[in-house]
Amino acid sequence: MRYLASPAQLRASLIRWALFTIPLVVALGFLSGRSAGSGPDNPWFAALVKPAIFPPPAVFGIVWGILYVMMGLALAMVLAARGAPGRGVAVLAFAVQLCVNLAWSPVFFAFHRIVAAQVIILVLIPLVALTIWLFWRVRTVAGALLLPYLAWVCFAAVLNYQFMQANPDADGAFAPAQTVRVAI
Repeated sequence: MRYLASPAQLRASLIRWALFTIPLVVALGFLSGRSAGSGPDNPWFAALVKPAIFPPPAVFGIVWGILYVMMGLALAMVLAARGAPGRGVAVLAFAVQLCVNLAWSPVFFAFHRIVAAQVIILVLIPLVALTIWLFWRVRTVAGALLLPYLAWVCFAAVLNYQFMQANPDADGAFAPAQTVRVAI
C-alpha cells in the first residue's frame, strides 16, 4: 500500500535536507578556495595582469557564497523529491559537477595552472547544464536555481581565458620567493 505525504511532511523533508545540503555545499566551496590560497592575497595571483572585465575581488566571495547556497537548496529540493523519476541520476550529476567545480581553485591558485584550470571550467559548463536539465525534470524550481550558477561559470570561463591570454608565462610559474633580510 502506498501512502502520500502531506504538504507539511514534504516541507519538513525539504527543510531537513536543506539544513544538511546548504551548509555542506557552502563549506566545501569555502574549503576548496581556502586550501588553495585563492584570492587577492595570493602572491602569484597578485602578480598577474588582470583582464579589464575582472570584478573587484570581494565580488567573488559574495557571488560564490550566494551560488553555493542556491546549489545546496536545489540539491535539497531534489533529495526531498523521494520517488521522483531521475532523482538518483540528478544527484549523481550534481556530485560530479561539484567535484569538478571544487577542483578549479586548487589547480588555478595553488598549482598556478591557468591552462588546466581552463580545461576544468570548460568541462564544468556542460556538466552544470546537464545537472540543470536533470534537476529540472525532477523539480523545475531546483533546475531554475542553478541557472545563475551556469551563467557565472560561463563568465568565469571567459575570465580564465583572458587571464591565460594576458599572462602567457604565468602558467605553472611560481611567485618569486621573498627575500628575508636579517639584521646582524
